[in-house]
Amino acid sequence: MNEERGLLSAAWRVVTDNKRYIFWFWALNLTLAEFGASAYRNNLHSILDGSQEADRLVHGFNAATFIELLSRPEMGSLSASRMPAMFFGLIFVIAMLFFMPGVIRQYTSGFRVAREEFWRTCGRNLWRFVRLVLFYALFAIPTAGILFGIRGALTGAAEKGTNEVLPFYVGTVALIVIFLVMTVLRIWFDLAEVDIVVRDQSAVRKSVRNGFRYTRRFLGKLLGAYLAVSLTALIVLLAGVWLWHVLVSPASVFGALLISQLMMVLWLCMRLWQHAIASVFYLREMLVAPGYSRPITSEGGAVAVSAPAPVGGLS
Repeated sequence: MNEERGLLSAAWRVVTDNKRYIFWFWALNLTLAEFGASAYRNNLHSILDGSQEADRLVHGFNAATFIELLSRPEMGSLSASRMPAMFFGLIFVIAMLFFMPGVIRQYTSGFRVAREEFWRTCGRNLWRFVRLVLFYALFAIPTAGILFGIRGALTGAAEKGTNEVLPFYVGTVALIVIFLVMTVLRIWFDLAEVDIVVRDQSAVRKSVRNGFRYTRRFLGKLLGAYLAVSLTALIVLLAGVWLWHVLVSPASVFGALLISQLMMVLWLCMRLWQHAIASVFYLREMLVAPGYSRPITSEGGAVAVSAPAPVGGLS
C-alpha cells in the first residue's frame, strides 16, 4: 500500500511539474469543441434569436419546447449537427496521439525538454503509436464485445427469475467487471507507449509484449493506482454536477461554462496522471535499455533518467 501511495504521489508530482500540458490540451479541446458545436449552435440561433420560446430554455429547461425545437425543419437533421462534432472529436484524438510521445518523453525526464526534441519525439513515434492503437483495437474490441455479450446473457437469464432487482444487480456487477478488464488493457498499452518512447522502439510488438509481461507481474499495484485515479475522476464528476445544480442558475451562461471547463481540466489531469503513473512505474521497474542509467530521484521527488540524447519539453 505504501508503494502504491508512493507511485501515485510521484506521478502526481510529475503532472504538476508539467502543468503546461494540461493547459495546452484544455485549450486544444475547447477550440475544437467550439468548431464542433458550430453547426448545432448556428441552427439554434436561427430559430431562437427571434422567438419568445427561447425563454423556456434559457431560464430553465422545458422538455416539450426542446423536443418541438428539434422537430422543426429549420433545425435540419440531427446527423448533420453531429457530423462536425464527431469530426473535430476525431481530430482531438489524433492530436492526442501525436502529442503524447512528447509528453511521455518529458514525464520520463528529470529536466525540461527542449522544444526541438519534443517535436522530434512526436514525429518519430507517430506511426509507432498508430500501430499501437491498431494492436489495442485488436484486443479491446473483441474483449469488450465478448464481455458485453456475456452481460446481456446474464441479465437476460436474471430477468426470467422472480427477483425483480436481480437483473439490476447482475448488470451492475457485470459493468464493474467490464470496467476492470478494460482498465487492465489500458494499463498494458500505457506501459507499451512508454516503452516505445523511452527505448526508441520501432518494433511495436516488442513493447506490447513488455507491457503485457509487467502488467501481469505488477497487476495489483498498477490496477490499484489506476482505480484510485478513476475514483477521483468519479468524485470530480459528482462534485461538478452537484455544484452546477446548487450554484449555477439556469440563466448563467458564465457559471455553466466555468463549472464545465473546470471539470474538463480536472478530467485531463486524471488521464495525464494515469500516463504519469505508467511513466514513473516504467522508470522504477522496466527501464533496461542501452544508453540509459538506472532510475534516480530528482530533488523534487520526480523520477528521472540520464540519457545520451538531449531531452526536454514543450514550451
